[in-house]
Amino acid sequence: MSGSGPEDIAVTMSGDLAFADFRDRSVSIVKDTQIQTVIRIQEWKPRNFCCTASDYFLVVMENYDEKQTKVVRYYGSTEIQTIQHNEKGQPLYSFAEFTNLYSIFVKNKYICENTNLDICVSDNGARAVVVVNQAGKLRFTYKIPLSLTKPAFEPAGITTDSQSRILVADCFNDCIHILDQDGQFLRCIDNYDLQWPLGLCVDTKDNLFVAAFKTGIIKKIQYYE
Repeated sequence: MSGSGPEDIAVTMSGDLAFADFRDRSVSIVKDTQIQTVIRIQEWKPRNFCCTASDYFLVVMENYDEKQTKVVRYYGSTEIQTIQHNEKGQPLYSFAEFTNLYSIFVKNKYICENTNLDICVSDNGARAVVVVNQAGKLRFTYKIPLSLTKPAFEPAGITTDSQSRILVADCFNDCIHILDQDGQFLRCIDNYDLQWPLGLCVDTKDNLFVAAFKTGIIKKIQYYE
């Protein structure tokens, strides 16, 4: 079981494995070890994606000719919604070239749906977390002034918990930022010797799992009080 260039994986509400393939511009589902291509994308290339509680796909994709980024919602193979610009017509998300191993793994965009149905994107190129509501309207952007962190804020993996809190990895500062659903900073997880935290997920009991790029170690953290 493989694709030509698998970029990200997720699990559907029915328990099937899904993956986005950057090279052949597709999203596929694996059923009984058989690969079924669900989405074929023209001109754009999928990066990361997630499966929502309503069984939609939210796919971050980029156009290398026009140097643009957007999020597209699919139900099965049907495109339902495109999220790309704010109310002033300005891009919501940055575009970043992928020129080396560092840029492929770090200079990326990670996406998840919050329990309040907001769409949260960790946009490393903009050094920001961009959150829109279900309709695609910008709710807030979370940034940290360069003067407050050394190295600069480098958002990577992103996830949410049962309380609609947003957790985002800050890979170069070796920590996890916890925000409330309105983008207010709550606290930082920085006492677990996390070295380049990159991938995040939260289970049904709000246990946090962190994949550290530098060490190759996955840590389970009980961060809630």
